[in-house]
Amino acid sequence: MESDSTERRFDEIDLQILERLESDHDLNLSDLSEEIGLSKSAIHYRLNNLKEDGVITAISADLDPQRFGLEMLVITEVYVTHESGYAADTGEAIAATTGVQDVYYTMGDVDFIVIFRAQNRDQINDVIAKLIAIDGVNETSSTFVMDEIKSDGRVLANMSDEMRENVRSD
Repeated sequence: MESDSTERRFDEIDLQILERLESDHDLNLSDLSEEIGLSKSAIHYRLNNLKEDGVITAISADLDPQRFGLEMLVITEVYVTHESGYAADTGEAIAATTGVQDVYYTMGDVDFIVIFRAQNRDQINDVIAKLIAIDGVNETSSTFVMDEIKSDGRVLANMSDEMRENVRSD
């Protein structure tokens, strides 16, 4: 459950490269080279370093879930029995559940927040039944999203100026 990453400092060029990559994964080194004013080899070198440091964890396409009929977005609160190791064990079991998109271990009244998508009510019931069947899960409570106002997993684009300044090295 713990993050094994440590905060890293970035210069403005790294932040520009990452912001461009985050907004368009189909990165063209020639275009980026012109935009930033750095050689393609220097950008390639920086990208490799960012990958090796674990800053860039994957390069993937963002798919529209609606195109797959996954129009139902469900946010489920999961309440569990608090036994030794429950956070890791239960969290891993929840994350391994087919259909689950995101799992968050939380503090407070709720133990885990689970987010998943479905095409119909039967699929929702199936995921909930799988969650309830996990050893240690006592109860679930689901919220059904009626309209997605903002769904944006980008990191840099969602950082305030203060947050961005806190990670800058220069």
